[in-house]
Amino acid sequence: MAIVRRGFWERQVALALGQRNVLWLSGVRRVGKTTLLESLPDVHYHDCELVRVRRALEDPELFFRRFETGTIVLDEVQRLTNPSEVLKVAADHFSHLKVVATGSSTLAVRSKFKDSLTGRKREIWLVPLIAHDLDDFGMRDLDRRMLHGGLPPFFLGARPDDKDYEEWVSSYWAKDLAELFVVEKRASFMRFLELLFTQSGGLFEAQAFAVPCEISRPTVQHYLSILETTLLVTTLRPYHGGRAVEIKSQPKVYAFDTGFVAYFKGWDTLRDEDRGHLLEHLVLGELLARFGLSRVHYWRDKQRHEVDFVLQLGRSRKLLALECKSAAAKFDPAGLQAFRRKHPVGLNLVVTLRDTERFARTHGDVEVQYLPYSALSEYLDSLS
Repeated sequence: MAIVRRGFWERQVALALGQRNVLWLSGVRRVGKTTLLESLPDVHYHDCELVRVRRALEDPELFFRRFETGTIVLDEVQRLTNPSEVLKVAADHFSHLKVVATGSSTLAVRSKFKDSLTGRKREIWLVPLIAHDLDDFGMRDLDRRMLHGGLPPFFLGARPDDKDYEEWVSSYWAKDLAELFVVEKRASFMRFLELLFTQSGGLFEAQAFAVPCEISRPTVQHYLSILETTLLVTTLRPYHGGRAVEIKSQPKVYAFDTGFVAYFKGWDTLRDEDRGHLLEHLVLGELLARFGLSRVHYWRDKQRHEVDFVLQLGRSRKLLALECKSAAAKFDPAGLQAFRRKHPVGLNLVVTLRDTERFARTHGDVEVQYLPYSALSEYLDSLS
């Protein structure tokens, strides 16, 4: 099968390697990291799951001396005993080479990455398929993307198969989790994962998970940090300006992929409200692909007014307030209006599925742009 060129991500990789010679490419298992890197020119690929590769990298200086030019790919680099030392040697002593390390976690795994390589590397988080990827695959079928999910093998499958999701979760436990963490209560951890995915996109309260999972509140927080570090969930912090009426600490937690949300919820078809809910996950993926997690928030006040996403636009005080609805007619402006009374500077956007035209509408003194999801990638590209 021919490799599908994923133009957006190839450009991101080229840009990152133009800034630093070491790149950390993270993403969950089967999201397409290896295939993406195989499409790059002059690549020397090394799978760190192989014993001979791990042995060769025990002396990283000798290993890198073998190459005069090119891009050195170290796949599943967390399998090395001291991966940060290998990457530090590459950054400090082999600046003529481009080195891309991949893994199924962030660099927050202190047991493996003893050095965060600050100032020596760039990072890219390869999220499940975004709109640019759907165009590259020639299949912009959003119901398929929502139900099958954004892992390329699952998306391309004829239909969602429960066994595929079960095998993926088993592989996650056996490889990603066992390699990086010690979790003694598998049943409790898996129950927590199931509940979190079933409630994906909701407000997170640790105590609500403690009883059904038969674990303590600190253990709930520990399990959440594991899922964050291994990229299975995204935790959004609330945006606030120090006002007493705004929620300041309670996060929202999103599962990494719509296919797994549908799997844990038992959905094999989608209702309109399901599409609206899963649209939030697609839009979050678009935001994370371009801006990273630190600039993306949600907003809520104590009167339960809420805005799905708030994006900080660079260093300015301008904020992009973004709502997701299956159709423009379903949008209630109360949340955006409440947000703008406290944070008046910025842009307001409603992303829809059903509508095909872009238009603007004023709600009170708040002007809102309505944009179909099909046009969101171009809009966000202009901001990034």
